[in-house]
Amino acid sequence: MKRVAIIGAGCSGLTAIKCCLDEGMEPVCFEREADIGGLWNYSDNPKIGKGSVYRNCVINTSKEMMAFSDFPPPEEFPTFMPHKYVLKYFRMYADNFALLKYIRFQTSVTKVVPAEDYEDTGRWRVTFTAGPGEPTTDTFDGVLICTGHHTYPHLPKFRGLENFTGTNMHSHSYRDNKEFEGKRVLVVGIGNSGVDIAVDLSHTASQVYLSTRRGAWVVSRKGFWGYPADAIANSRFLFTLPKSVLQWSVEKMCSFNFDHEAYGVKPSQRCFETHPTINDELPFRIMMGAVQVRPDVHEFTDSSVSFVDGTTEQIDAVVFATGYEYKIHFLDDSVTKIEDNRTCLYKYMFPPHLEHPTLGIVGMVQAIGAIMPISEIQCRWYTRLITGQCKLPSYSEMINDIEDKRDWMNSTYVSSRRHTLQTFWIDYMDQIAEKIGARPNLVKLFVEDPYLAARCYFGPCLPSQYRLDGPGKWNGAKRSIQGAISRCMKPSHKGIQPVNVVRSKTRRLSIEIQVPSFIKPYFVVFVLCFLFICVLFV
Repeated sequence: MKRVAIIGAGCSGLTAIKCCLDEGMEPVCFEREADIGGLWNYSDNPKIGKGSVYRNCVINTSKEMMAFSDFPPPEEFPTFMPHKYVLKYFRMYADNFALLKYIRFQTSVTKVVPAEDYEDTGRWRVTFTAGPGEPTTDTFDGVLICTGHHTYPHLPKFRGLENFTGTNMHSHSYRDNKEFEGKRVLVVGIGNSGVDIAVDLSHTASQVYLSTRRGAWVVSRKGFWGYPADAIANSRFLFTLPKSVLQWSVEKMCSFNFDHEAYGVKPSQRCFETHPTINDELPFRIMMGAVQVRPDVHEFTDSSVSFVDGTTEQIDAVVFATGYEYKIHFLDDSVTKIEDNRTCLYKYMFPPHLEHPTLGIVGMVQAIGAIMPISEIQCRWYTRLITGQCKLPSYSEMINDIEDKRDWMNSTYVSSRRHTLQTFWIDYMDQIAEKIGARPNLVKLFVEDPYLAARCYFGPCLPSQYRLDGPGKWNGAKRSIQGAISRCMKPSHKGIQPVNVVRSKTRRLSIEIQVPSFIKPYFVVFVLCFLFICVLFV
């Protein structure tokens, strides 16, 4: 039985344990905290090197799209879960598959190096410290690094910041809006964290200023008829459309929610050239004046900030939502080196120069979608590699793939520290699923079950699609896909339920027709894209 060291017991570490057990291996998980959950386990005292969320944080992906592929969240859970529900879901996952007994809590890994016999065996030496004890070293057949990449705050240099006498912090340290009550606060950065924190602060602060260099496309969590926007957008059908059509349609939908230019947040870049920002409340907070958008910061003084447009504002505090440094502190540069947040990893996971595929980095990827299913399918691939059921391509093939991906990223996205790990969610999931034989065969599925095939193609690309066939096949996958929209909308079905009624013009009697709930969110994308194409070419 192969032994695999798993570093971190967040969402990636938990699914890594399960995947190792599924392939008959012995996982040993090292978690430096006293509990599971990683960044989703809220703490009043954030630590450098550990991800964190603030008190009012709500996940920006819907529960069905962020689910592990063989463990759907309970239908009574909110569609978009506050962090306490996310953690509860992880606890349920860990309890259901009996994962906790494989975790060594309050144990920190300090070093991972190839074993003396690595060339022959591919084994690794892991040095760790349990609590206040002495360092211990053990040998493992493989290592999965599941520590995430939102752990080391990045703070650019700002002119005059050393003279500022008010409160200043990175978003990593932000916990609660109550400590900023009645203050004038500047938030620097218009990414997801920056906008979420600016909106959260606007409920207690006397004024919030949101500074941005380039603006952003702001997307609502809520789509048509109140269905989750990510479930509608992450459709296989949509991503078969020409990029120009898809890009134009997404921009129109963003502007339909609110005029980005009029609100001062419209970026110079097109959609898909920059990572979107997901928030529902920002337009209203701007409308009521609680949040005011400002351009890039020029300079700080002891109690004020000036912007590049020449305006100045008096402020009491500043929160820098300026991203993170990607680091793996216990790995030597000879194993993998990260410079300016750029990695050299095959499929964002494997150092290509290593002779054996026994060290994998999980979650070091930035997709427009949830990370949980990505981490899971990465771990499924890793466990089949280490057991010899799959093989990595040659060194030259891996390097070519890395360079092609880098060229694509440079030609697609704005050059910045933020856009170094980008990929599209469905495309990446399919690539990895192809490696293990778990990518859904829609042609075959259409012959066997056209109804299910239509759901998989036109509807959301749910994680359970990757359990329909191949290794790790789950008998509940079809049922999970069929019930996903119903489970997702269940928490909102507490009030009066409308009846879908079509009244005949020729008869006084009304005929009651139950419209299948999957039709609206699944096929609206087809209708909209057809209309957009007509507008473009007619």
